[in-house]
Formats: sequence, structure tokens, C-alpha cells
Amino acid sequence: MDPREAVRIALRSIRSHKLRSTLTVVGLVIGIASVIVFATFGASVKAEVIGDIEGSSANNVYAFATPEDDEGFDQVIQPVFTERDVSALESLSGVTNVIPRGTVDANSLTFGNDTIARQRVTATTPETFDEGSVVAGRGFRSGTSEVVLNERAAQSFDENVTVGDRLTLSLAENRTAELTVVGIVNGTEGQLPVSDFAEGSRVYVPVDPFYRTVVESPSVGVRQRAYPQVTVVTDPTTTEATRAAVESYLREESDARELLPQGATLTARTSGDFVAQVASVIERITRFVTGVAVIGLVVGAIGIANIMLVSVTERTREIGVMKAVGARNRDVLALFLVEAGLLGTIGAVLALPVGLAVGYAATRYAEVTFALAPAWIVTAVAVGVVVGVVAGLYPAWRAARVDPIDALRYE
Repeated sequence: MDPREAVRIALRSIRSHKLRSTLTVVGLVIGIASVIVFATFGASVKAEVIGDIEGSSANNVYAFATPEDDEGFDQVIQPVFTERDVSALESLSGVTNVIPRGTVDANSLTFGNDTIARQRVTATTPETFDEGSVVAGRGFRSGTSEVVLNERAAQSFDENVTVGDRLTLSLAENRTAELTVVGIVNGTEGQLPVSDFAEGSRVYVPVDPFYRTVVESPSVGVRQRAYPQVTVVTDPTTTEATRAAVESYLREESDARELLPQGATLTARTSGDFVAQVASVIERITRFVTGVAVIGLVVGAIGIANIMLVSVTERTREIGVMKAVGARNRDVLALFLVEAGLLGTIGAVLALPVGLAVGYAATRYAEVTFALAPAWIVTAVAVGVVVGVVAGLYPAWRAARVDPIDALRYE
């Protein structure tokens, strides 16, 4: 049979049952569009998150202790880096700065007559604040009762906190501290890149005089401050080499290796490591969610198979006439496969703009940059067409096996 004739007959059959064909195509559109939406949204989130991480201090090496069996994002577990470790890291070749970070237990933070609960604040050094992250004011100075807030913390009170305001910090052991706000920031230098995912309210105070977590240094035998995380700022041209030097020091000479609890390991990571880890997690989630959406394609395939079986039954007499005038089994098979393929193709073509439009709307709602997932989009469209053909195989085979004598007698 001439392919053009097969397409013409298939289109005539589709047009003669507009409502039934439309509902079948709609089912397929929903399935394909769902795959495109989830794949596009996953690609957009991945691009947004990775862009944030890659843009945040690519020349930093983040050192911390983490459980050996940790398979997700690394969790800092306890203070193991002594002041002796901080000084030793600062002396390594390629290191421009070392920024320690710790937490100070707290109860609440008061501004005027407004008090909010506060379980902890972050203790760090002035080097954690760079000019690009300071929205207003400046970073604090060591040895002072100064405090720096991020933008969310400054907006936590009924009245926004500004530079120059006074806060009262209630600490553990019934201690209180009167603090002067000297700066508002939108990020810090030593913060782990993954902390930006859900930026919370953060309050920063100087290590001196607020941080009091101490341990005995195994190397020098005196009690020193100990930190759960240190950030090694490197020369951008020597980041990987410096990272190797940091890992070697931590493994062979550091106090941290002796203070490390059982079942934990020392980790030195760069932004690139976090990028790979985050990308892997997002890809797994995207594959899972998109896989769920494939169920819609199965539903669409069932719809096409159903309409084709009904079509075979309705056109039994027509099939008999075709065979009586010389149509072969393969001609009848091709005719019904073309019709099923057309339904799949129409669904795929309509699903593409629908899926992209909904995906774009979802990224706007989530406030992430829209990004395409070309491989998933091509796969979804191709699968839609293939689903149409595959779903039509059995009905087409059944039509081809119709006996022409019985078909002509069919009422």
C-alpha cells in the first residue's frame, strides 16, 4: 500500500471519531508533558544550585570531621581542629588564610522589647567577611562585643535591625552579652557551600571572647580552642595542590587525627566536590520523579491500544472489503500501525510545548533559572511516538488476521 494512501485513510479514521481520538491524545499528552515538566524542573534546579556552589569561593578547601558511613551531604560532627592545627595550616604553601568556625550555645536574642529564641550563634574570625558579602556596615573586630547578622536574621524581629543597634544575647550558664550590630551580610567566606541551599537566620560573633570550646592539644599538651570546621583559603592557581597538602597534614600531623572520635574521618573538600555530590543527588531525584511520570505514558499507551481495538471491531466489514479487492495482510497491518503511530506523533508534538510551558511556569514559581533537559525532552517525544506504534501492534495484528469471508458477513 502506498504510504501516502495509508496516512490519508488513517487521518480519515481519526477525524471520523474526533472525541474518542482527542481523549486518547490528551492522555498521551499528559504523560509526555509530565516527563518533560519534571525533567526540565530537575535540570533547572540542578543548574541553579550548581551555579551557586561554583560561584562561591572556588579557591576554598573545607576541612571537617564526618561519620565514615555518611552517604549524603557531609555533616560536621564535633570540634577536633585545635588552634595549633589552624596555625599549621596557615603555614602551608599556597594558603592565604584559615578561617575557623564554631558554635556558641545560646538561649535567646533580644532587640528592644522583642525577643526571639536562639539555640546557637556562629563564632568565627573577622576574615570571614569580605567586601562583596557586606550589605551594610563592616565585619566585627576580634576581642570586641560586636555582632554581624545576615539579612534574614536582621529581618527576624518586628522592626528590622540596622547597623548601630544594640542586641542582648542570652548565653548558656545564665550569661548575657550586650552586642553592637556592626554589619549586615548576605553570605560569609568560610561557610560550607551546601549551607546556601536553605539559608537561615545567622548571627556571627567573634571567637574572642565568646567561643569557649577547648580541648587539650595532643601535640603541645595545653588546652586550646577547638573548632568543628576550618576553611582554608588558597591561591586560586594552586587550589588542588594546596588541598593535597591539607589532606596530608590532617592525615599525618594534625591534632585532629588524634582527637577524632571512633567511626569518623577527616574530610577536605572543595566546591567542585560539593558540585559533584549535589549533582548526583539531584539527578537521582529527577530520575525517580520522572520515572513516576512515565506511568502517564503507560496510561496513554493503554488508551491507544483500546481505541485501536475498538476501531478494528468497528471496521471489520471494511477490512473484509479491502481484502476482497486484493489488500494483503501486511497492508492491513501497516494501515492500523500508521493510525496508531499518528496518534502517538500528534500527542508527542502537542505535549512538547505544553511540557515546556508548564516547566517554565514551575521554575518561575520556584524562583530558579529555567534550563532545558534536551536528552529527556528528545527521549520523551521519541517514546511517545514509539508507544503509539507499540500500542497499535496487537490491534493491527488482529486486524490483519481477520478472515475476509467472515468480515463481509459481519454486521
